[in-house]
Amino acid sequence: MALSRKLSLVLVTCMALAACASKPALAPTAVPNDPLEEVNRDSFAVHMFFDRILFLPMAEGYRFVVPTPVRNSIRNVLNNLNSPVILANDVLQGDFEAAETTVARFYVNTTFGIGGVFDLGSNVGLPRRNEDFGQTLAVWGVDEGPYLFIPMIGPAPPRDLIGYGVDFLFDPFTYVEMDGRIFFSIGRSGLDAIDLRERNIETQAELEQQSLDFYGSVRGLYRQQRNNDITNGDMPLEDLPNF
Repeated sequence: MALSRKLSLVLVTCMALAACASKPALAPTAVPNDPLEEVNRDSFAVHMFFDRILFLPMAEGYRFVVPTPVRNSIRNVLNNLNSPVILANDVLQGDFEAAETTVARFYVNTTFGIGGVFDLGSNVGLPRRNEDFGQTLAVWGVDEGPYLFIPMIGPAPPRDLIGYGVDFLFDPFTYVEMDGRIFFSIGRSGLDAIDLRERNIETQAELEQQSLDFYGSVRGLYRQQRNNDITNGDMPLEDLPNF
């Protein structure tokens, strides 16, 4: 979860994935829906390299420089900015009760929460939901398609790739005319990615240490988390890395 959740989810995913260079790569195995496993493993190796030399150090530096309360406020603001995308997908999925909650939450956090700095919505019974167009397509019955792992994107089956692009169109900031809009978008996406990578430093390290095949573990957890998102399940997502 993710490419806004658009471009930001793309970046989050790529920053969330790394593998230990000392571990030998395993041969492709016969896994359903991963017909390009050999190519995907090569793509995964690219993430190994960039996470090790760039993304993890950036996340560690962010943690060292920015105090926890400030990081939490930044996360709240970033989540609040994504509310219009969540609302659009609530409506397209026909979940109007969730859409009402999303609107009320956005109003409470934007006004009384000072632009989302404080997540007051969660404190008054308005929990946050993550909805994207990839999930919407799944609700409509569209199949995920073959598993793909794309360098600098991460796990991206065709259904989710399409979802990333449509969510970009749902984002109001795509159309706002303002000076430095491109820099704002890049900064927002990059900060979102770094923050989520920082929040998963220990979880990812533990997963990597415990996995005989880290690529296979990432693939399985990604599908597990996406299926949970689609069905609005009760899995504690904080226990999973942000793949």
